[in-house]
Amino acid sequence: MTMEFEELQQVWDKQNDAPMYVINEEAMYRIVVQRKNQVGHMVLVTEVLSVIVNAAASVFVLSAALGKSSVNIFLYVLSAWMLFTAIYVLVVRIDRMKGNGRFDRSIRGELELALSMATHQVRLSHLLRWNIVPMALFVVLGLWTGGKSTGIALAVSAFFALAFLASGWEHSVYKRKKQALEVLKEKLDHGAVGVE
Repeated sequence: MTMEFEELQQVWDKQNDAPMYVINEEAMYRIVVQRKNQVGHMVLVTEVLSVIVNAAASVFVLSAALGKSSVNIFLYVLSAWMLFTAIYVLVVRIDRMKGNGRFDRSIRGELELALSMATHQVRLSHLLRWNIVPMALFVVLGLWTGGKSTGIALAVSAFFALAFLASGWEHSVYKRKKQALEVLKEKLDHGAVGVE
């Protein structure tokens, strides 16, 4: 994003010998709206998948626990935890959507909305990353108390460890996207004349 913005600024400055901020607000507005839409799509996908996957997995685990002859408390706890996660993400999404209306549709307002959504995405990915830890704990304890072999418990632990590492990479991608928006906002704040 920063590269496109800088390239656009250089071309404009060479052609018109005037700052891009003042003259070509329409092109900047398009860039900002494009970035906002990308962040919005990313947040939407994360929220919807988190709600659907956690709710469906909760129902699946609960039905598996109910179908067993012996009671495994950790399966019930895991099911409740995943349902709580789905509900939490849904409630936070509804709250976030209500707050989106407070931003105006100027360049600055669109950029602040994009930053707000990017901040939400970073927080959500951080939460979902650390959510792997209790889920892994409940699954491994469920396997262990259910009489499964240590090898299976270790394999499942390794899977969750890899998922935790992969989610760290994903989280860093979201942080970089947010930082790029912050750079653009800083450029607007320090060089903008008449951009409001």
